[in-house]
Amino acid sequence: MTLTRLIGVAACAAAPFACAQPATSVTSPDGKLAVTVATAANGTVTYRVSRAGKPVLLPSALGLTFEDADLASGLKPAGAGATRRVADRYELATGKRRHVSYAANERTWRYTNPRQQALAVTFRVSNDGVAFRYHATGEQLALRSEATTFALPPLARAWLQPMSVAKTGYQRTNPSYEEHYRMDIPVGTPAPLGAGWVFPALFRTGDTWVAVTEAGMDGSFHASRLQTGSTGGVYRIGAPAPEETFTGGALLPAAQGSMTTPWRVLAIGPLATVVESTLGTDLAAPAPGPIPAWVKPGHASWSWAILKDDYTNFDTQKQFIDYAAGMGWDYTLVDAYWDKKIGYDRLAELAAYANGKGIGLLAWYNSAGAWNDTDMTPRDRMLTHEIRVAEFARLRAMGVKGIKVDFFGGDGQSMIRYYTEILKDAYDAQLLVNFHGATLPRGWSRTWPNLLTAEAVRGFEFTTFTQEDQDAVAPHAAMLPFTRNLFDPMDFTPISFGDIPKIRRTTRNGFELAEAVLFTSGIQHFAEIPQGMASAPDYVQALLRDLPRSWDDSRFVAGEPGKYVVIARKAGDAWYVAGINAQDSAQALVLDLSFAKGAGRIVTDGAGEREFSQADLRAAKRTAIGIAPKGGFVAIFR
Repeated sequence: MTLTRLIGVAACAAAPFACAQPATSVTSPDGKLAVTVATAANGTVTYRVSRAGKPVLLPSALGLTFEDADLASGLKPAGAGATRRVADRYELATGKRRHVSYAANERTWRYTNPRQQALAVTFRVSNDGVAFRYHATGEQLALRSEATTFALPPLARAWLQPMSVAKTGYQRTNPSYEEHYRMDIPVGTPAPLGAGWVFPALFRTGDTWVAVTEAGMDGSFHASRLQTGSTGGVYRIGAPAPEETFTGGALLPAAQGSMTTPWRVLAIGPLATVVESTLGTDLAAPAPGPIPAWVKPGHASWSWAILKDDYTNFDTQKQFIDYAAGMGWDYTLVDAYWDKKIGYDRLAELAAYANGKGIGLLAWYNSAGAWNDTDMTPRDRMLTHEIRVAEFARLRAMGVKGIKVDFFGGDGQSMIRYYTEILKDAYDAQLLVNFHGATLPRGWSRTWPNLLTAEAVRGFEFTTFTQEDQDAVAPHAAMLPFTRNLFDPMDFTPISFGDIPKIRRTTRNGFELAEAVLFTSGIQHFAEIPQGMASAPDYVQALLRDLPRSWDDSRFVAGEPGKYVVIARKAGDAWYVAGINAQDSAQALVLDLSFAKGAGRIVTDGAGEREFSQADLRAAKRTAIGIAPKGGFVAIFR
């Protein structure tokens, strides 16, 4: 290399946007994933993604459009920065692993439009996927739309959940991410409700899987989705419906001087790589500091799941505190109308009684506001910072450990800010948080470790409402580790061994038990009531008493979305391997469990649908396990 060339390279390294680098790609640290960025003659910018040289995403659009700035067309390259290495280590209170390492290669491309307004697109490529975000500059930036697309090859398949239509459903409480998934459908299939598809969205092209989501939501931006139309497999980022706002608040973001979007995230690779990925939290903002000692994951009793509103009374809640204590659990959740049926003073009595037994009390709240018609109380206690601070101080003085906030109003920027403001105020008050009737958390459990769980799923409660939902629950549950629960804690509220009033349960007991391991949630609210739990054998109750509250590591063992799944989770020196079979025929699996080592035991279905069995099991390279139709198992190796 000549001296002149050396000087030129050094100058570009010192001021990377002063020179247009000849390369237009950035690759993962292992070299298998590559992103290539290109600019067309009309000034539109595209990116494409390949894995081991094979296309994953075809050329897909980039750009943003504002009220007074077009940064999606007519763009002129203004230089590409040098590739730099990004590394991060962090801890999660809840998730698929406690200590997480992230490494990626990052590169930024810059553009200007004819008015000299600027757009920067930063890509990060890790061994398990791709993430990118925009940074726009201009005097006044009021977002109109985002040009981002994800162009799948035409023969790709999709596993997607429809976005519900705003202001529909129970008391106009939609959207709440509570629809059933459309499984193994051709890409390009229109969203059936006309409101788009929710994140995470799962695709398969050849032997490569892609899970699309977003992360890095600080309240300054709205939450996005995929638009309804995707002709030819080209999916475009979509915005919330106009109704999805906090009362009087903004739908889309606006800023002066500059605006940075959330990260658009794609976990990419074999199915095991996608299931084991932590990109949804890797790209989230760091927590304010180390995880506080008062943030304690745990297991909870909860009367409402099966008994409903009539049992939110002092005596029943006291019984459920005793139930939690007897099971060695950590919390009891008191649900809606407690302020009217129990009252603040008697709730304080319950909290004192619970704390005396080592149980933390959690209290339900309605997010309220004009965005829905619910009358459930307490209501109007979350709406402003001043009201929240006073209410949270009162709860702390009563000995309450956390809150469940329900019935939010969608994904507009002002509503996303409402979520983050609740999380911050609850963090300052040392209160745990559970969001229900809510959006996908999108990495908030890293940013705010007091967010231990969130609903955003068609959970167990729906199976108690209609036989139709009960009939559909097995394949639905077998979708969740691949989609909804992929990156964020999920309050599905699993396990029913006994009867459900007016509903014939379609899953076997082993299936129900396995959900407690398969589904990650910082607080696992068990739906089963004391009478149903008493029907389970002692060894099942002992398993649920000893079940770890958090996981050190997780490993995908086998599965196919919507059909069956086996995942192993580690706590200390113990491995818990759980599997469910959502199909109507038995599944004979031969699994590589050599990582678990040694002898263990398996708890699975018995001869009848409501029975259990247990047996010794040795972890080996080829471990044979059979799963009954709509059945499941938990195997423990210590």
